[in-house]
Amino acid sequence: MQEAEIAPATRETKLADRLYTAVLERIIAGTYPPGQRLPTEAELAAEFGVSRPTVREALARLRDDDLVDSRKGSGSWVKRQPHRAVLRYAPVASIGDLQRLLVFRAAVEPKAAALAAERRTEAQLEAIDRAIGRLEALTRAGQVATEADMDLHLEIAEASGNHYFAETLALLREQMSFGIQLVRSLSLRRPPAWRERVMGEHRAIVEAIRAQDPAAAEAAMLRHVQNTRTRMFEGEIIEDEAGERR
Repeated sequence: MQEAEIAPATRETKLADRLYTAVLERIIAGTYPPGQRLPTEAELAAEFGVSRPTVREALARLRDDDLVDSRKGSGSWVKRQPHRAVLRYAPVASIGDLQRLLVFRAAVEPKAAALAAERRTEAQLEAIDRAIGRLEALTRAGQVATEADMDLHLEIAEASGNHYFAETLALLREQMSFGIQLVRSLSLRRPPAWRERVMGEHRAIVEAIRAQDPAAAEAAMLRHVQNTRTRMFEGEIIEDEAGERR
């Protein structure tokens, strides 16, 4: 009985993933350019053979990603177009799952950061400082620094004093690293000021933990994870000397 109740919701979620992916791919390709109205809910439901609630879920996720804008009585409109370079680092089918992971991280990591600010020991703070030092050095050297970024988040979770935070992130290391690598790889194709903003977010988290300010640590981590979600789709890419998009 329980399985029968759960299955429809699971199926609808998978269908929403498929629709989200298809619309995202069309936005990136320019089939639906910025300023264009998307097909209606009824049209999308008919094209993809899904229900209207499934269409609404997919569109809600695209709104959360700041890619589309819904106007009352007028439907959904494309707000911005991610650069095609996104597809060089991640299959479009995996992006929906990465976004779902970031929603999970936004629910978990801010609390871990708050607890780290409350409970961290001097030895744990030193480990966090070493981790952000490595991340900063590799970032300045133009490295992707996926592992250093991941290690910093794990050190913060470890400092929470609750082993479930660190164990959960460790179990998700492969998926988290994939997302971090995507965003950091894109960062190397963007202006240096963009990368400095990202480092500034990491510093704000660490400084709040150092100051033993749980509210500031929680807010800084939430801001960082939420910004990571939108950064995946920022369109600014540096051109090379030949004037071509790298």
